[in-house]
Amino acid sequence: MPEPQSDPSRPRSRPSPPPGAAPACREPELQRLRADHAPALLAFERENRAWFAASIPDRGDAYFTGFAARHAELLAEQDEGLHHFHVLVGADGAIVGRVNLVDVADGSAELGYRVAEKATGRGLATAAVGRLCRLAADTYGLTTLRAKTTLDNAGSRAVLARTGFTPVGETVLDGRPGLRFVRDLTRPAPK
Repeated sequence: MPEPQSDPSRPRSRPSPPPGAAPACREPELQRLRADHAPALLAFERENRAWFAASIPDRGDAYFTGFAARHAELLAEQDEGLHHFHVLVGADGAIVGRVNLVDVADGSAELGYRVAEKATGRGLATAAVGRLCRLAADTYGLTTLRAKTTLDNAGSRAVLARTGFTPVGETVLDGRPGLRFVRDLTRPAPK
């Protein structure tokens, strides 16, 4: 007797985890930055300040004391099409990462990203950068992305390499040697 064919219009159910097993984690959602993200974004930046400052230039105290005004300015600039800011939001509403496109002009933008210390090592940065590259091409109409990182930030260099960025030259970031990268969004994404 032939096996019954599955109905593709019916969603497949997942088996329940065994008793006592941890529930499956949902990948954080990439969301365009909004005004209501402000409290969670400020908490994310405060909680991870020292972690970030170990590998990228610190934002400085003024960033935190003037956060509300700066957040409003960024949203206004986003509305003008100058930048595209995104956050990675976990199931609990906490922000676990940022992925941004800044200085949008002539089909190009600068990529910047950061992931919370507690969320590292799970491929979130690579997945988020990959999603943003597709969004940059398909939604924002960009053809080229630029990025840069310090030489001692091996994790960031690996994310850029895995998402199709190629090194194009040296640079200095906050007094530290670094590399500049480019991604041609008109070419197929790496597998």
